[in-house]
Amino acid sequence: MMESFDLYTEERIFTGKSMVRRSGPIPEGCYRLVVHTCIFNPEGKMLIQQRHIHKNGWPGLWDVTSGGSVCAGETSRQAAERESLEELGYPLDLQGERPKITVHWEKGFNDYYCVVRDVDLTQLHLEEECVQAVRWADCEEILKMIEKGEFVPFEPHFMQVLFFLKDERGTYLHTEKKAG
Repeated sequence: MMESFDLYTEERIFTGKSMVRRSGPIPEGCYRLVVHTCIFNPEGKMLIQQRHIHKNGWPGLWDVTSGGSVCAGETSRQAAERESLEELGYPLDLQGERPKITVHWEKGFNDYYCVVRDVDLTQLHLEEECVQAVRWADCEEILKMIEKGEFVPFEPHFMQVLFFLKDERGTYLHTEKKAG
């Protein structure tokens, strides 16, 4: 089946158009949407996956929990839930969750969901053609893996931001002075 994705304006407004994946370059002035999910355990470690050696893009490297393109007609949240189920066999419920951060790239938007869940790795069913292995890792381990070229080459500070965001903190310190 040919996978297609919706096209958006730079303000992230749906254009009413879609395109088939890998059918050519994204039209000028259009953007696509991609999701990434970072599942953390109660101890603060991220569930990471090792991409299959034959996968396009970063083969054999470790990556965040799950991710992929938002298909035509899907919302960001629906895509994040679908990718978790497809890649890991984990029915992730993101009801009431919004992306913790959106990063703009040349041809699209990357939505990152950061959630804490108690996941039993032995109960996961990995999508064989996409995921070789999974494990838990703390931020320092991931930063060392990035440095060694074993992890998708995220900017180290961005990885630290993802770990920061897992605790539902925003951008301000909670030190607002009360009137009176």
